Amino acid sequence: MRIGRDDGTETVVPLEIAASYRARTRGLLGRDGIEGALLLTPASSVHTFRMRFPIDVAHLDRRMRVIAVRTMPPGRLGALRLQARHVLEAEAGAMRRWGLAPGTTVTVLPEAAHGEPRTAPR
Repeated sequence: MRIGRDDGTETVVPLEIAASYRARTRGLLGRDGIEGALLLTPASSVHTFRMRFPIDVAHLDRRMRVIAVRTMPPGRLGALRLQARHVLEAEAGAMRRWGLAPGTTVTVLPEAAHGEPRTAPR
């Protein structure tokens, strides 16, 4: 995934996509961490019950623009965001490092032939 910012810079982050009901329900449960991020689609809220680590959560609208970002410790129920169509999850602190904030646009890049994320075009 590519995160583009207003200053013209961008960050490329490994991305997993959970598009089926089963994958969205499982999410990050049972994991001790994640390299990169997990995109839940469609989704408008999340919970962290039975999670092993705190996560950053970004709600995205239809255009993949960030509506809100927050950090959630385990055992919490996240707020429902009616405008959200997708939810992005990552380890706590990752989104700040990436510069992901409300108004930021996220672009999903196609995977390369060997499953490696492609780098963003310059």
